[in-house]
Amino acid sequence: MKTFALIGAAGYIAPRHMRAIKDIGGDIKLALDPNDSVGVIDRYFPNARFFVEFERFDRQIDKMRRAGEAIDFISICSPNYLHDAHVRFALRSDSDAICEKPLVLNPWNLDGLAELAERTGRKVNTILQLRLHPAIRALREQVAQGQNRKYDVDLTYITSRGPWYHVSWKGDDGKAGGIATNIGVHFFDMLVDVFGPAETNLLHLRTASRAAGYLELQRARVRWFLSIDAADLPQAAGKDQTTWRSITVDGAEIEFSGGFTDLHTESYRKILDGRGYGIDAVRPSIEIVSAQRKQPVNFNRGERHPMARADMT
Repeated sequence: MKTFALIGAAGYIAPRHMRAIKDIGGDIKLALDPNDSVGVIDRYFPNARFFVEFERFDRQIDKMRRAGEAIDFISICSPNYLHDAHVRFALRSDSDAICEKPLVLNPWNLDGLAELAERTGRKVNTILQLRLHPAIRALREQVAQGQNRKYDVDLTYITSRGPWYHVSWKGDDGKAGGIATNIGVHFFDMLVDVFGPAETNLLHLRTASRAAGYLELQRARVRWFLSIDAADLPQAAGKDQTTWRSITVDGAEIEFSGGFTDLHTESYRKILDGRGYGIDAVRPSIEIVSAQRKQPVNFNRGERHPMARADMT
């Protein structure tokens, strides 16, 4: 049985990791979070030791390592800006790292992680679950077998968030990286995986709640729109629906509404089989979102996304 520690046990995404670890037959021995609202652990690993102070968590990790009981994997669900430090902690603790997206905020941080991974002989894995979605797998196969041409792609992702979002670390660009990084980086990764590397990367809109732009890839011209504002949900979403995902390729909708339930479990299975996504896999999407944060809003090329309202300037 593989042993795990979990950093960021009180976060939104942590239960998906708990469930995935349970599904693969793993055991969470230790969990850490400065917030003690972590009763969800009882549903999966009621015997896990819980820490609210990193220093005591660190001491226990080191004690187990020195006793020959090193944790096999440290799963990281902490705020984005802490991922880099927590991955390095995992590697120095003689554990492999499994980190939520984005692995880091800037590409130069990847170089340091790569050097440490090589020096320690440990692995860095990141969760890129959209690559495993059945519809995306089918699209990748379709593009790979199709004519060598550019496709026209429209990507829309609206996931409603309340006022809490802007008060939390997610609303701090220095900690989360902004909307495009926090909720968009795994979509950019998916697009690059399907259509090839980025050639043009323009930003059309950037506010605290929305982002939009134009991304030209090796085999696609992509207009993208991301939002956490419920006012942007289309009428087709229905009264009680809070999330809207849409991807069209040459005007044809890719069915993308379901199929998300077990993607973290499948990600963990791939990692245990030695087929996890590492630093090289994540670099293109990190370069895209990092470059977006450094450029001004630009309307010189591409078109505004059809989902963007007229008042979004």
